[in-house]
Amino acid sequence: MKAIVISEPGKPEVLQLRDVADPEVKEDEVLIRVVATALNRADTLQRLGLYNPPPGSSPYLGLECSGTIESVGKNVSRWKVGDQVCALLSGGGYAEKVSVPAGQILPIPAGISLMDAAAFPEVACTVWSTVFMMGRLSPGESFLVHGGSSGIGTFAIQIAKHLGVRVFVTAGNEEKLAACKELGADVCINYKTEDFVAKVKAETDGKGVDVILDCIGAPYLQKNLDSLNFDGRLCIIGLMGGANAEIKLSSLLPKRLTVLGAALRPRSAENKAVVVAEVEKNVWPAIEARKVKPVIHKYLPLSQAAEGHSLMESSNHIGKILLET
Repeated sequence: MKAIVISEPGKPEVLQLRDVADPEVKEDEVLIRVVATALNRADTLQRLGLYNPPPGSSPYLGLECSGTIESVGKNVSRWKVGDQVCALLSGGGYAEKVSVPAGQILPIPAGISLMDAAAFPEVACTVWSTVFMMGRLSPGESFLVHGGSSGIGTFAIQIAKHLGVRVFVTAGNEEKLAACKELGADVCINYKTEDFVAKVKAETDGKGVDVILDCIGAPYLQKNLDSLNFDGRLCIIGLMGGANAEIKLSSLLPKRLTVLGAALRPRSAENKAVVVAEVEKNVWPAIEARKVKPVIHKYLPLSQAAEGHSLMESSNHIGKILLET
């Protein structure tokens, strides 16, 4: 098969399309012939040599895909050859074929094309497992998502609004804020020209929001704590701004705040299967009811993965970037 290979750690140009061996399929796995994969920030970190795949995972990039099942392991009962599916991966999506544990596979939601379904597994599993399973975001609460125009952000806005949550977002320009508004965000904050802490407090009568989803890390840590309501929960899923920070512990205690950290990729296959099952139960009906739609900025052929990485690192995109095989 053909796959994108990292010739050496470095800039997007190190991504090269090469012939490689087909993946092996274990007894509890299926082999998917990939139709599309989607880019994630973790892919750019792996390309730079900063985020290695978990032990035993594919060495190739790609944390989600959609496609058709080509073969199934002998212990797999739900799926059969020819099924059209999408999947959460530990790696290997930037290839023509990928093997994946059966518990990480999802059916294509009704009304969604096979290609566009590749935009859902990673964002749905990330947001559902952190914001809802860990952060317990509930109807009637308020929610701030940083990077509202990202793949994670555009999904989080829609599922939160569908479930009766008041949604706040930050983004860096008016085009991105307009896109967030169109998706249902209630309060849109330009982090380059506005103080998001002050804006959140002004919009909540000084109380703050109940849950925050943060991908920035260190420079936002204290600001996020200052933006939370009593019993608020901060979910940190990325460290784009840095990993080391100091906080005032006195801001945690009086308001009974909780700080949660989570990464999806290092979880065990068993843990991922639990998350995927919860996503199919709680998120897939919202997609099929057209309450959540895929937001796709650009489609590129697999051979142009480098262009996709350059686009992602420019942060000039809104939603997901897909690679077609």
